[in-house]
Amino acid sequence: MAVGARSGHDGPEDRADGARGENVTEENNSGGGTSPSGDEPGRTGGPDGTEGADGTDGTDATGARPRKQRSFWKELPLLIGIALILALLIKTFLVQAFSIPSESMMNTLKKGDRVLVDKLTPWFGSEPERGEVVVFHDPGGWLETAETPKPNAVQKFLSFIGLMPSAEEKDLIKRVIAVGGDTVSCKEGGKVVLNGKELDETAYLYPGSVPCQDSFGPIKVPQDRIWVMGDNRQNSLDSRFHQELPGGGTVANDQVVGRAVVVAWPLTRWATLPIPDVFDQPGLDQAAAAAPAMAPAAAGLAGALPLVLWRRKKRSARHTAE
Repeated sequence: MAVGARSGHDGPEDRADGARGENVTEENNSGGGTSPSGDEPGRTGGPDGTEGADGTDGTDATGARPRKQRSFWKELPLLIGIALILALLIKTFLVQAFSIPSESMMNTLKKGDRVLVDKLTPWFGSEPERGEVVVFHDPGGWLETAETPKPNAVQKFLSFIGLMPSAEEKDLIKRVIAVGGDTVSCKEGGKVVLNGKELDETAYLYPGSVPCQDSFGPIKVPQDRIWVMGDNRQNSLDSRFHQELPGGGTVANDQVVGRAVVVAWPLTRWATLPIPDVFDQPGLDQAAAAAPAMAPAAAGLAGALPLVLWRRKKRSARHTAE
């Protein structure tokens, strides 16, 4: 029977042994013994004299001591730094959030909506297409009288890395109606005519809004530029109202930030922004391609006409001589 306590007063040395007495007693109960020096047989101490929880020195089967896990609080700044870098890369090359500041695109987009803009496809040469809702930089003079909010330092930083919609930049959002090579026009109270085809815009125009309250065009859109209009036509200062500026109201493709693809906030307004079917109607592309195709043909005809007349004159002279 093992004894776990002693009677009487222990001396300093006895108390030192008593500090290890519990472990010693447990080993005695299990049939183990102690060496004269007080060490337990079959156990080895680590270099610092400590033991593992299982009675080993904390090394694995190969004798290597495992690494101590880094504290979460030491890793937190690194994790935050990586997250910020990823957010900046996503905002620069993939997707950016924008806030809708006006009612010019109602009811497709309402004031205060947050949209996500695709910035990836333009890097691969994609150009704006008819019917897309796009965000673009002010071409110059469109927002001269518009006041932009003055964000604080925190808002500027969050906007810079893409965690907050851009509020300071002068960007606009409209729907692409015509692209380079297209001809667009509209008569007061009538429909927008694109490449000779009337557009039925009831699917996206603000209820009660007319396609155009004032006549414009026909306007031939230069190559690498777009003609844009808001869905709330009576409350949108779009291409129609900037025809006196350089570009005649059109926007250069390289000024386009990207296509708005999703209404992301508020969640009750979540929706995608597809291209309306009216822009897929037959004959729209053929009409746009007809003008460039006819130009070389006309030039060829003009060049061939003198040659034909010369040959006819030469034949006529030969017949007269005979």
